[in-house]
Formats: sequence, C-alpha cells, structure tokens
Amino acid sequence: MKKLILLLMVAACSFKPVFSGDKTDVYVAPISGINGIELRNSLNAQFGGIHEQNAKYTLIVNLSEPVTQYKAFERAGDAVWQEVKLNASYTLKQGDKEIASSTESAAESYTFVRYLVASNASYNNAVMNTIHQLSEKISMRVITEVQKQENK
Repeated sequence: MKKLILLLMVAACSFKPVFSGDKTDVYVAPISGINGIELRNSLNAQFGGIHEQNAKYTLIVNLSEPVTQYKAFERAGDAVWQEVKLNASYTLKQGDKEIASSTESAAESYTFVRYLVASNASYNNAVMNTIHQLSEKISMRVITEVQKQENK
C-alpha cells in the first residue's frame, strides 16, 4: 500500500528520471569496426532511436581495440580466466561548439577454455557486455550534458 501511495505521489508531481534519453536529439557519428557498429547501435537505443545528421547534438566516439589480460592460471600454467577491456573517448558537440568530452573504460572477465568454439563464444559475450557497459556510461553523461544545455 505504501508503495502505491509513493508511486501516485511521484506520478502527480510529474517526476521525470534524469537519465531518460527518449527525447534526446543526439546524432551518433559512425564508429569504425564491428565493435564500433555495436556501440553505435547501443547508444542510438539509449537515445531513443537513430537521429539524422542535422540533430541538435552530435556525439563522436573513438573506440579502442579490445585488450585482454590473463587473470587466473591452472597449476600447469595454462590460463583459465581472462579479462577484456575497452576504452572509448568521446566528444559531444552542439553545432560546432564542444560541450563535453571524456574517456570511459569498461572491462569484463570471461572463462578461457581449451575448446576453441567455447572460448570464442565466451570472449565474444564478454566484448558485447563491455560494449553495453560503455554505452550506458557514455549515454548517462551525454544525457546529463544535454539536459544541462536545455535548461540554460
């Protein structure tokens, strides 16, 4: 009952979550590579769909290649656990004016096994999870910056 009353109170005050990108007019410039395509698609989903090049804001992202690092070894010395890490630097522009820029990193651990297919699947899943983490981090910052500009 308390939750229902709280929900009705929040709805009555026209509460809007800060990180709601459903009306964020941001064009995400193409990002090179297969992982770049996935990151761009994920960012567009965060911003409520694909926007045209003449959007009010433009996001330019540079995505690094995945870097892997061994995290655990068997007694025989074989690697059994690895981590994949991605870095993305980005710039948000309003017209020709740069309003924000930063770098974000994300990492995901995965099991490294002897079977090639299973190992590749584990690696690919870790890369996809890392891309989605980057997308969430970047989109939260971009949405915040856009709302700051809109409220000026």
